[in-house]
Amino acid sequence: MKGRRFSPQEASLLQEIILNRRDVRGNRFHPDPLPQTAIQSILEAAVHAPSVGFSQPWEFVLVTDTARRRAIRDSFQQENSKAADLFAGERAELYQRMKLEGIVEAPLNIAVFYRPSTAPVLGQTSMDEVGRYSVVCAIQNMWLMARSLNIGMGWVSILDPAAIRGILQVPKDRELVGYLCLGYVDEFYDAPELERLQWERRRALQTLVHNETYQPPQQEN
Repeated sequence: MKGRRFSPQEASLLQEIILNRRDVRGNRFHPDPLPQTAIQSILEAAVHAPSVGFSQPWEFVLVTDTARRRAIRDSFQQENSKAADLFAGERAELYQRMKLEGIVEAPLNIAVFYRPSTAPVLGQTSMDEVGRYSVVCAIQNMWLMARSLNIGMGWVSILDPAAIRGILQVPKDRELVGYLCLGYVDEFYDAPELERLQWERRRALQTLVHNETYQPPQQEN
């Protein structure tokens, strides 16, 4: 077998990083700026993600200006008020208590955009959305690299994409895929925050896997 081979220890380390990736939110971020070398490593991880037809359809806007981040947080607050009305009872109360972003608290925000191609893209002719999926792969690479550097990252999706494009002066044909908050934190929780808060339960693997054809999933105990 030619090419780089990895040891069982390296595979185990990757698994550990994956299992310990967390969506960091709220006021848990340190205000200290991130080292430029760390930011470069995270962005390099992004651009080495797989992309359909090697289209590399991602673009990144780094945001550190406080006034600009406050404007983006205002967009979040407007959209979050709408989202809160969708829940009822105890779930609504829990939603209101949760801090779902760290836009101003985190020292670095990165807006990730999908850049559509003006020409046909190999592998994207039947499923146009796979170009956007490629951008999601880039974000996952960023998340894992950030975690390996002990940097917290949170993905904010409760935003008006048009408002964000306006604030960041991004062309209208670019599509916002992810808005990320990054910074050092004091602690990485032992489980995802929404799992800790019992917003959702982790689904068992056997309920998600089907052999050959789709079958009704097994009931969880």
